[in-house]
Amino acid sequence: MSRSQLAGTRIRNSRMALGMKQAELAKACGISASYLNLIEHDRRRIGGSLLLRIAEALGAEPSAIGEGAESALLASLESAADKHDEAAAERDRADELASRFPGWARLIRMQFRESARLEQVVERLDDRLTHDPFLSASMHNVLTSVTAIRSASGILAGGEPVEPEWQRRFARNIHEDSRRLADATESLVGYLDAEADDRGTGSLPQDEVEQWLMTRGWVFEELERDAAAPIAAIVDDADEIRTLAARELAHGHLVQYAADAAAVPKASLGDALGKTEEPLALADMLDAPLPALFRRLATLAPDALPEQGAFGLVGCDASGTLVFRKPLPDFDLPRFGGACPLWPLFRAGQQPMVPVRETLAMSGRDDNLFDVHAVAEITHPLGFEGPPVVTSWMLFRQWQHGRDAGRILRAGTTCRICAETGCPSRREPAVFSTLSGEGL
Repeated sequence: MSRSQLAGTRIRNSRMALGMKQAELAKACGISASYLNLIEHDRRRIGGSLLLRIAEALGAEPSAIGEGAESALLASLESAADKHDEAAAERDRADELASRFPGWARLIRMQFRESARLEQVVERLDDRLTHDPFLSASMHNVLTSVTAIRSASGILAGGEPVEPEWQRRFARNIHEDSRRLADATESLVGYLDAEADDRGTGSLPQDEVEQWLMTRGWVFEELERDAAAPIAAIVDDADEIRTLAARELAHGHLVQYAADAAAVPKASLGDALGKTEEPLALADMLDAPLPALFRRLATLAPDALPEQGAFGLVGCDASGTLVFRKPLPDFDLPRFGGACPLWPLFRAGQQPMVPVRETLAMSGRDDNLFDVHAVAEITHPLGFEGPPVVTSWMLFRQWQHGRDAGRILRAGTTCRICAETGCPSRREPAVFSTLSGEGL
């Protein structure tokens, strides 16, 4: 059924919820009870002034009756059907479900979102177990110590006579290995506890810097007011940054931030955004390099452009390693390991300074579409004698509702947690398909 055809069902449900008789509603609207009966059974279309009178009599919004359930709820149902296509859900009756049984529809949405959240948890755990260097080294130390203790104790408990001198040596080795095991496990537990705390910093320098940027809202007002402000002082005041390597990364980021702020002042950017929000048009209007504009747009507050919200940004070097991550709630960025090779970010790196644009649908999410722009910049810090340095940048934001998306590229975060089947760029099976195949 179409949404207009289901308006009668919504009217009937609203009337019955109010305990109002059909004749009462018909009289209040100035129509006959028989005509209202046809409307409530979806045998007559309504609109215009009659719709307004019915909505007023029921104390409801006209859009709630004429359009039905909120679009987000319907989008969730569609996404759930896409995710589990084998269930053969009756897609053409999704609006009827949302209208007649809104509680059940909301339950499906809640379960679908919970499933998506758990996928993200599995993703983070899989990334950490597979790629986290600290976790890998700690587990290696634990296993090495356990093996050494087991070998020494096995010799002592083997029943064969052991010279007193060798007994003392084995006992000393067991004691030392036990201390190392205790230290390694204490360090590992402390690391895992810190990771469980959202306020904790990460184990890598890039994690420390990103946590710091997040606490600052990705904005440095000192450099916005004066691009020549002392950067070293800003880094020294950052309590979140503890390691020397992280401080060097933070310093490099602020040097780039200051250069971008000087090239694209916030006031000029705000004036230009009042005329257009298309990155290419903005770059021409501001006479600014596209990568610098991407980085400046990523510093905007979420309420700066309320129509679509904040921008996300990700950058990578020529090896494909992510060097900068500013995620959005529904666009996950991998913390460790390789990202999805289908991202325009990597295609842009093949042709520096050639912009790429795609409408991206993230696999496994709540039918969220993203408007994605990517470009790669090339620099020669060592002159023509040295190797060029290529950095790719990808700017993304929620797709504006009501716009024609055209061709949609379906992608994921990383192969391990991507549900897209038949992907030509898949490097390894998804962990979910593996678990399903094992019957877990």
